Amino acid sequence: MHCRRFRPQPLTRRELLLQAANGFGAVALAALLHEQGHSQASGPLAPRRPHFHARARSVIFLYMDGGPAQMDTFDPKPRLDREHGQPPRFRVEPTQFNNNGNVMKSPWRFRQYGQSGIPVSDLFPYTAQCVDDLAVVRSVVSNFSEHTNANYFLHSGHGQQGRPSMGAWVTYGLGTENQSLPGFVVLDSGQIPPGGLDCFGSGFLPAAFQGSLFRGGNEPVADLRSGGNLNPQTGAAKLNLLRRLDERALERGGRHDQLEAAIANFELACRMQTAVPELMDLAGETRATRELYGLDDRVTETFGQRCLIARRLVERGVRFVEVLCPPTGGDRWDQHSNLPQGHLNNARATDKPVAALLKDLKTRGLLDETLVIWGGEFGRTPFSQGSDGRDHNPYGFTMWLAGGGVQGGTVYGATDDYGYHVVENKVEIHDLHATMLHLLGLEHTRTTFRFGGRDMRLTDVHGEVLHGILA
Repeated sequence: MHCRRFRPQPLTRRELLLQAANGFGAVALAALLHEQGHSQASGPLAPRRPHFHARARSVIFLYMDGGPAQMDTFDPKPRLDREHGQPPRFRVEPTQFNNNGNVMKSPWRFRQYGQSGIPVSDLFPYTAQCVDDLAVVRSVVSNFSEHTNANYFLHSGHGQQGRPSMGAWVTYGLGTENQSLPGFVVLDSGQIPPGGLDCFGSGFLPAAFQGSLFRGGNEPVADLRSGGNLNPQTGAAKLNLLRRLDERALERGGRHDQLEAAIANFELACRMQTAVPELMDLAGETRATRELYGLDDRVTETFGQRCLIARRLVERGVRFVEVLCPPTGGDRWDQHSNLPQGHLNNARATDKPVAALLKDLKTRGLLDETLVIWGGEFGRTPFSQGSDGRDHNPYGFTMWLAGGGVQGGTVYGATDDYGYHVVENKVEIHDLHATMLHLLGLEHTRTTFRFGGRDMRLTDVHGEVLHGILA
């Protein structure tokens, strides 16, 4: 029986959205097929305001996988020359393999460069030309001396897999400025570091923030092309149907990270089918640019291409780019034997492209808004392993930063006379992460995600901004 006193309740916003969800599919598809990636955007990767004025807009991390030796690159130690071949006169910490020999001098000379006069090894004649743009941090330490754990620690601030990478945290905090490309891109040069793809994962953050791996060759992104020979109308109809089914699943089950990430990934993949081929097509680059990056030299070609693509990515508004090292016939920068040849091979493959990237960004006015970070997961010992190698050393090593609010031509921190332990301005990996976020306009203590009953962050309960290297 009808009750005259009954009055239907108005729909809440949530109920209205849930009941109207199926109609959104066609609307979203129409926008999807027409947007160019730089218009007003929504979703997990939409641009977000920083906490305060940002000095940097994007990050390029040049990851020197394996651990370059600090005393052979940017931290000269004359005492090693004087005591070369002698037994160590200092306490030797436990090492990875405990096959420790005598003190070992650097095979390379150091020379001073630029107005700052910062010494750089002969390994890097090209990067040395950019020394006045670098903040050389000689006092970095790690909590781990084994590659896999040290890689996780460097990337995520935690020594075990499953935590979000710094690239995921950056895109979580800021989104990205280009909705046709991922916010976090990893450029594979031919070898994935120990720890695998978990180094670039999103951990407990929504899956949309994980790194997207771009390889070389004709198909840089796996499974990007549509299967079969579908005409545009059929392809659009299939995408619309898939979206409607996904929306119905969300309507029934509520929010679900994996499903929402899948929806976002399908939409992004559709836009990437046009954006990625254009990004990877270097035909429009000038002859001078190709020569600058060493694209016509088989030694520098692979890493040169990746560095050039990194520039093109930040130019297009991608937030975080990581460039991995190419294979050079040795074991990355991890020379437990034959270090002179191994380090030389790695330097030849990367030095010219790295300098080209810095110069190219500067010429285009992009270096001021792009933070470039160079370094590995730890350093190496001042004594030999065997006759001509060096073991892992997490007690003091060198990284450098450039652009994006960094004061160029500076040296920060110091190791002892052997380059073994930090003796001045110790820099934890958490400090490096805090400084990176600070330059991007994010307060690291406020960039949090609720997980496991507490507010998690990249820097955990640590981290101090390195104000001594800021412009």
